[in-house]
Amino acid sequence: MDEIRRWYREKNLLKVVASLKNRGFDATYFPDTASLNKRLLENIPKSATIGIGGSVTIRELHIIEEFEKRGNEVIHHWQQGLTEETDEEIRRKEMLADYYLTSANAITVDGDIVNIDGIGNRVAAMIYGPKNVIIIAGYNKIVSSIDEGIKRSKTVAAVMNAKRVNARTPCVETGICTDCDAPKRICRVISIIQYCPWQTNISVMLINERLGF
Repeated sequence: MDEIRRWYREKNLLKVVASLKNRGFDATYFPDTASLNKRLLENIPKSATIGIGGSVTIRELHIIEEFEKRGNEVIHHWQQGLTEETDEEIRRKEMLADYYLTSANAITVDGDIVNIDGIGNRVAAMIYGPKNVIIIAGYNKIVSSIDEGIKRSKTVAAVMNAKRVNARTPCVETGICTDCDAPKRICRVISIIQYCPWQTNISVMLINERLGF
């Protein structure tokens, strides 16, 4: 039965790849993490700087270690011991890297890329800053519409991210999004990329695995 499920997901992901291509994105399907990581290591030069957005998906690929091992300068703010000032400095440096790797909270079957941020550095970098942006998403991020994408971003991704950072929000206690107005609310910026922006090369890599939140 697992083979049938994988076949079904592949067919649906290939439809999303076609939609993304129609929107001007460079979109590719990958059956597994190994093939995706191989492509990343082939396509990104060893001399390139690489910014990593706040993304569980990218960390689950274990690709950061591979880039660092071969000599790439990898810039990412998920590090221990950063002060508020150094954290902000690293986030800004991420946005000026040669390549920027991140994920999406949701991608619609029509090719809309939906995200919700607390600070906005991730969505800002996806739209303008790095010349090359690579968005990687598992099949669990695919939704039917923009409305469903926003709903997923708030009720699934944001709730688990709030728990990850131990945010002082109601959802950390209840596991349920109430669209709160808590002072430490992490859902503050919504972005919907409907077509590939001019002056930014955006590649979307869809993988037939469950990754991230």
